[in-house]
Amino acid sequence: TFNTEGILICFAGPFSHSIIEELGNAVKRYMEAEQLTKDTMTDVFSTFIEQTQNVRNYARKKADEGNQEHDFSSGIVVIGKSGSGYEVSSGNIVEKADIRKALDILDMLKDLDKKELKSLYKETLRKPAAAGANAGLGLIDMARKASQPLHYTLREMDDRYCFFSLKAII
Repeated sequence: TFNTEGILICFAGPFSHSIIEELGNAVKRYMEAEQLTKDTMTDVFSTFIEQTQNVRNYARKKADEGNQEHDFSSGIVVIGKSGSGYEVSSGNIVEKADIRKALDILDMLKDLDKKELKSLYKETLRKPAAAGANAGLGLIDMARKASQPLHYTLREMDDRYCFFSLKAII
């Protein structure tokens, strides 16, 4: 069962604002019942929000572009126990041309230690608010909170699309 496998929450479908909010409330209640430290609760919750918002924002972008080849609003998010921590994972269909920048950032982040991640985060925050200047800030923040490097996978669907998944261990 999900409980014996340590799955706290699993959702697959359209990521609307209300769904994200309801799932977030369920996650908070569970973590409060488990009496997790405030830092752990904050890190798990903010990672969950960042990942679900990334899926939702990407879906919005594709809708604005008029792309109706796939249901970009649908994705998956799973939160579960992982050893002594928590795993927050998400996934969604992406256009290969859109994912390259995020993959470059993720590849760069995995080689940085906590001090370097903190420095990069502060440096990115200080950049002017020009379009795209803070690109990757959410990924950097997740990497700072994670106990291991962020892990991603791409599953090719065809020559134009793939399924992107991202995992953070908190």
